[in-house]
Amino acid sequence: MAATSWENSVKSLKGVILDMCGVLYDAGEDGGTPIPGSVEAVKRLKASDLQVRFCTNETQATREVFVAKLQRMGFDICVSEVFSPAPAAVAVLKERGLRPHLLVYDGVVPEFDRDAAEKFSYQNLNDAFRVLIGLEKPVLFSLGRPRKYYKEDEGLNLDVGVYMKALEYACDVEAEVIGKPDPMFFQKVLDDMGIQSQQTLMIGDDLVNDVGGAQHCGMKGVQVRTGKYRFICTLSARGFELATFRLLVQRSNH
Repeated sequence: MAATSWENSVKSLKGVILDMCGVLYDAGEDGGTPIPGSVEAVKRLKASDLQVRFCTNETQATREVFVAKLQRMGFDICVSEVFSPAPAAVAVLKERGLRPHLLVYDGVVPEFDRDAAEKFSYQNLNDAFRVLIGLEKPVLFSLGRPRKYYKEDEGLNLDVGVYMKALEYACDVEAEVIGKPDPMFFQKVLDDMGIQSQQTLMIGDDLVNDVGGAQHCGMKGVQVRTGKYRFICTLSARGFELATFRLLVQRSNH
């Protein structure tokens, strides 16, 4: 982003949306570790005149569990500031009067209004296939549009997007995405802040779901060089802390 373009963008900003995994912390078996500088960066943003929200495609735990983990890492964050796919999916299911066959991680089941014998495994993937293929008009929801992998401390792991694509292909059905980069999902965050898309900056590590999704909705997007970032192309500063520092310094000068 050119310097003059960055300065002009900063002047109109009223809110910042932060991705979480890969931007604030790196996931791992022990719960993950904060990315250096991220705790301080969030504090700086919250001390400014900008509204701050957190937007994630996290589907392995409820927001309460997820937020508690981040609070233990030192982040200033609360549940009402976090937007994730599961609660949005529950709202869609209620609106349409649908009873879901859940293929989700155990940790996120409490977000839904019903019990689920299913959990994420290959066998239950096959069970979901049998349910879908047996319906006259199959409906497949995807909690976010996960890409091929995500990052944990020990390295990259396959994400559930691979299996979503398998169900789409096998059942000849296109999944309805609930989460990033769906425009309606981003709009709910904007509505909560009460600001327009052009007044908002999205900071993420995913060029497609975070930066691209935000730009498609009219927001500004910054990709950080942490998380799933790879040295292919970049629209960002050197990381979340540097991007935040530039953002706040530029605003203080106008």
